[in-house]
Amino acid sequence: MQAAPLLDLAIVGAGAAGVIHLHYARQSGLEALLLEKEGGVGGLWRRLPAWQDIQISPADWTVGDLPLGGSMQPHILANIEAWVERFGLADRIRLDSPVSRARHTGTCWELDTPQGTVRARHLVAATGGHNTPAIPDVVRRASTVRELHSSALRDPAELTGRTVLVVGGGASAFDLMDLCLEYQAGRVVWAYRGLRWFTPTGKPKIVAGSVRPFAKMQANGMTVAQQNEMIGADLLARYEKFGIQSIRPDKPLDVQQDQLIPGRARMLACFGDLERHPASVEAIEGPDVTLSDGTRLAVDLLLWGTGYRTDLSYFEEPRIAGIRTVGELASRCACIFRSLDAPDLYFPGVGLDGIGSAPWYFMLMARSVMSHIRGTAQLDMAPLSGRLNHFDVVRHLAERDVGSYAGERGWDFYRALALGTPDDQPYPLL
Repeated sequence: MQAAPLLDLAIVGAGAAGVIHLHYARQSGLEALLLEKEGGVGGLWRRLPAWQDIQISPADWTVGDLPLGGSMQPHILANIEAWVERFGLADRIRLDSPVSRARHTGTCWELDTPQGTVRARHLVAATGGHNTPAIPDVVRRASTVRELHSSALRDPAELTGRTVLVVGGGASAFDLMDLCLEYQAGRVVWAYRGLRWFTPTGKPKIVAGSVRPFAKMQANGMTVAQQNEMIGADLLARYEKFGIQSIRPDKPLDVQQDQLIPGRARMLACFGDLERHPASVEAIEGPDVTLSDGTRLAVDLLLWGTGYRTDLSYFEEPRIAGIRTVGELASRCACIFRSLDAPDLYFPGVGLDGIGSAPWYFMLMARSVMSHIRGTAQLDMAPLSGRLNHFDVVRHLAERDVGSYAGERGWDFYRALALGTPDDQPYPLL
């Protein structure tokens, strides 16, 4: 049997990262193919409920003049679809093509799909760092409690009048509590094992989530220590102003480790009405939930705001297949996103928990991946000690991909973007 033709690049996953990488592959003249297991593009955004939204402002998500009608799930899905239409990518996207196994033969990548084996010199695994709902494994005995992960709550109206337990200490849990308050749940109980920093504010997320102030800090040459000091002082003052010191994280903010989450105005306004337990769920028996602090609650609905884990089980290499979190994935990458465990393999998902714009990050990464494939850039194999955010990614890649940052597109160009772009306008498509 004749072997499949050898592509320059295969991309797995047609979310924002995959589609952006395909665009830059085509722009670079590379022979690329994108494989998507669903019947349409969008990745996780295709499956999320309509109430889900982004954690940054629409101007930060938008790249160039690609349309973005708002911050909610339908708008984000439409924006990803707009990339496909604008740049004529559909003919290089193979839908309904899940990859059951990805292996490196020593000379190339081979990807098994229902339509046959795809062979490529390089592989971008754009299936996301957050692609599988994470639900803790707890004891369940004759449970009558309805449990939903945040990604499975399709109709928030079913919260009305119910006793709801929200579990989690990050963005998903904050969103769920806001929904409980908006839809007038009868009783809202919040259980959390750990807490993440967020920005207490009365402003909506589409304003509070702007990363432009952070970009200006970077462009003005502030060190990471100075950024931590300035942002940390602001957060402490906000926590005190809103009277929520009781949910302040134990560790100081570190921009190289933490994601800065925008506040939820409704949650803050009704903070005193939330029944809070710094505890985890131990058991669900009949209609009752038992927490690790000994509390026993009769609950109608349990909402898991516990985020997502990383599923890379389609890789044959066990060191990759065993990765379960974005943190683990980042620790197994060099030069931000280049795998240490297999050759010519790149993971866009490692940037999802940073401070900045995911599409902007994917665009910068995709350009340098294509330069590396063409041999005009050298992405090294040196691991990083911490996360790189937003315009720090520019500094890092510029040293390794000189051609993409040469002449008028050097640091001065990006510094001018950070300092001079109005907050309500997107950065340009590069």
